[in-house]
Amino acid sequence: MSKPVLLVTRKLPEAVQARAARDYDARLNPEDEPWHKDGAEIARRAAECGAAGLLCAAGDPMNAATIDALPGSVRILATFSVGTDHIDLDAARRRGLVVANTPDVLSFATAEIAFTLLLMAARRAGEGERLVRAGRWTGWTPTQLMGTTLEGKVLGIAGFGRIGREMARMARGFSMKIHYRNRSRLPPEQEDGAIYHDSDAGFLGAIDVLSMHMPGGGATRKWLNAERIGMLKPGAIVVNTGRGTSVDDDALIAALKSGRVRAAGLDVYDGEPRVHPGYLGLENVALLPHLGSATTETRDAMGFRALDNLDAVLRHGLQAPHRVV
Repeated sequence: MSKPVLLVTRKLPEAVQARAARDYDARLNPEDEPWHKDGAEIARRAAECGAAGLLCAAGDPMNAATIDALPGSVRILATFSVGTDHIDLDAARRRGLVVANTPDVLSFATAEIAFTLLLMAARRAGEGERLVRAGRWTGWTPTQLMGTTLEGKVLGIAGFGRIGREMARMARGFSMKIHYRNRSRLPPEQEDGAIYHDSDAGFLGAIDVLSMHMPGGGATRKWLNAERIGMLKPGAIVVNTGRGTSVDDDALIAALKSGRVRAAGLDVYDGEPRVHPGYLGLENVALLPHLGSATTETRDAMGFRALDNLDAVLRHGLQAPHRVV
């Protein structure tokens, strides 16, 4: 019996590619060539090889035009991500295409990056590292690069899902108090003592640190704008590892320049890999290149989960265990 044909748009971890090659007639992208950025090219390659499944990744342009151009042979679109912002789910529904993602395996790793950025912002670690690398450090002084401690501070988590709750668990180890803003209040066992707010003003005015873990989409676009920044305590810290589109960059840059926001840590950007140039000259912002899930263990687990979804549909005739559409 021939193996199902699987088109893989990106270079994936070695163990994931090895499993794909073992179980499928896998058409890989071993050099990570940029054809994945072109929806028409993705569709062309899928048609050329007669793909039954497509394994894509965050950032691939799986819009309506791409999905409509896919050959009828494609039955499932498995994304190497939790987020599905890059996929037109309505277009997938219209053509009966299964869409599946990779939840539950990257929460801890992404929360680690959020907490890394929080520590960098609070303790001015990026500034210190740049000072040493530039050969400008002249030795310890009593007032050099004084930051702020996290002990006893109030951490506000916007989006209290899996990642937000992992962030809260880490923060409790630093003796931080946890407040959260969410579409709805969670059960007490998931809150674990965190304080829920049903308004932005009450939430933002109560916290010392804002950590953003909200999903993308029109409802959260530029959520952190000048008006909401004005609701924060003066000198608050902002961390975003959720979606770059959730931040009004001009407003945050202005607040960082004025000191209204003490510092920020960002791992995601609106229009990435482009980064707003206004951030680049600021010392009080830590910038990382979308490293949220970038551990060997997590990326392998994401790939295996994507393959589990593909296996269910293409090899076993079952429902994808992590089906979105």
